[in-house]
Amino acid sequence: MKRHVFYISDRTGITAEVLGGALLSQFEDHMDFEEKTIPFVDNQEKAEAVREKIDRIARETGHRPIVFDTIVDPSIRAIVRQSSGLIMDFFHTFIGPLEKELGVTSSFRVGKHHAIDDKGQYDHRIEAVNFALNADDGKSPRYFDEAEVILVGVSRCGKTPTSLYLAMQFGIYAANYPFTPDDLEKPGLPKPLQSNKDKLFGLTIDPVRLHEIRTQRRSGSQYASLQQCQREVRMVEALYRRYGIQFLDATSKSIEEIATLVVESCNLERRLF
Repeated sequence: MKRHVFYISDRTGITAEVLGGALLSQFEDHMDFEEKTIPFVDNQEKAEAVREKIDRIARETGHRPIVFDTIVDPSIRAIVRQSSGLIMDFFHTFIGPLEKELGVTSSFRVGKHHAIDDKGQYDHRIEAVNFALNADDGKSPRYFDEAEVILVGVSRCGKTPTSLYLAMQFGIYAANYPFTPDDLEKPGLPKPLQSNKDKLFGLTIDPVRLHEIRTQRRSGSQYASLQQCQREVRMVEALYRRYGIQFLDATSKSIEEIATLVVESCNLERRLF
């Protein structure tokens, strides 16, 4: 069965997507969801248009759309609640109990969670992203001394996206270094990593999955062959064990999961923005 889902917000809609998506993931084995995000619903005119869209989908499909919203303004929220959708209102659900427990009234300030209130924090996140880009793929080993963590692994195992996620979400200075076949053949760690061994965290991946990823990039090459992938993965895991480098298998994990495990394993500070 297919159901329509709306993520509605007076700001970017990211919070509604994350929270709603987490809930819907519990039903993916039984249901197909057609998802649409409608951000910046910050006045009554936009709310009326959203209500009409939800009602139209309900009429056309014969099923109530599922609506996740994080609209702060009660008057705008009320319009959306008049629609034919099943409304999952995160603010309505949680603000009331919090007000009661804390003994104060909510400020109903729109976009507070994603606002740039602390310029120092915002600047730090931008610097962390720039650092991850500059320190990507071992291009500039001089950055390794400043890194909080250095992700290592064979080519195409997920180092770059994880580094960028660590920077964007947590403000962590993350570098990464790809082990080449030459690196794996030589005794010892590559020279750029030797003075920062305590910062290393390894990623590994199932060779068959690595073969699939590399084939999309360089089909028919030695680099993408299953035999080469098996050999590199076997050698890099042996290297991790030889030097006591923590590592995890990234094959079936999302970037979010990998990043969170890196943070926890390395006792890094999560800087939430």
